[in-house]
Amino acid sequence: MNIDNQRSPSAYWVIGAGLCVSAVVGFSLRPVLIKAAYVDTPDPVTILALRMIIALPFFIGMATWVNVKHGASGGSVRDVAAAVGLGCVGYYAASTLDFVGLQHVPAGIGRLILFLYTSFVFVLSSLFLGAPIRGRDALALMLIYAGMALVLLVTTSTPGQNMALGATLILAGALLVAIYLVSGSQVVRRLGAIRYTSYAMISATICCILQFAAMRPLSALDVPRSTVVLCITLTVVSVLPELFIAEALKRIGANQVATIGALGPVSTMIFGYAALGETMTMLQLLGASLVVGGIVAVGRAQDRGGQSRAGRHPALPQTLPSMRKCS
Repeated sequence: MNIDNQRSPSAYWVIGAGLCVSAVVGFSLRPVLIKAAYVDTPDPVTILALRMIIALPFFIGMATWVNVKHGASGGSVRDVAAAVGLGCVGYYAASTLDFVGLQHVPAGIGRLILFLYTSFVFVLSSLFLGAPIRGRDALALMLIYAGMALVLLVTTSTPGQNMALGATLILAGALLVAIYLVSGSQVVRRLGAIRYTSYAMISATICCILQFAAMRPLSALDVPRSTVVLCITLTVVSVLPELFIAEALKRIGANQVATIGALGPVSTMIFGYAALGETMTMLQLLGASLVVGGIVAVGRAQDRGGQSRAGRHPALPQTLPSMRKCS
């Protein structure tokens, strides 16, 4: 009986860690799947619209479920409007920039640039919400940006690609994601995470559909079957990891989730190398390691000071464990 009691917590943790690793794999595959979809349908507007249309029933189901279970009165009209507006910024605009940028940069590099949103959240929280940046935090930020600069310097564009343009677009998307997280930190407390996310994603989907309608004929949706399969797969690896992360947070805690999640950009580089034939050099891996190490250090600093800061600044977002973001 005592043995079972000793084993149970261990098994509970192992399952949580396994779910977290599965989520990392899912999130890491997204830019690779987008790049693969471009082989037969090199059009980010169409790919993004398809991906969001396929996921729309899930978002509507989320909103319906939470409103039936908890009532439709949660949050004010202003909060709902904020969720809708932030969804247009943090999901639609950021995803559009990411999808277009991935036409010009390797999947692994794109994922690494997008991952900078975690450092932007830290900086924005300091500027607007009063979170302090200590000397070691500043050093971690310097490591992050030095590592990213190294990766970009040693990565060459392939014919037909514009590395500078692609990196700039994805970097702008990462900044929008950070703004979305910091700005929405108060709204999500009042609406609840599921209601907030579903409203934001429904509004982002509507924006994607309107963008497609304005820029493409309806016939553009007549894409090869391989593209449809990739978009369905992309939707699955965007939705299921969210559920896995929620359970992993409960089982192993935010610190462990953040640490495992930081391996995502490196695993994307490996998947891009294996599936798409993208280059992966030791200098790229060194730069990626600096980025990941710096982000983990910043995340741990956030977590250590989270309790005391939360008392003084209840709006501060606890965002690092989330590994989803766009795509």
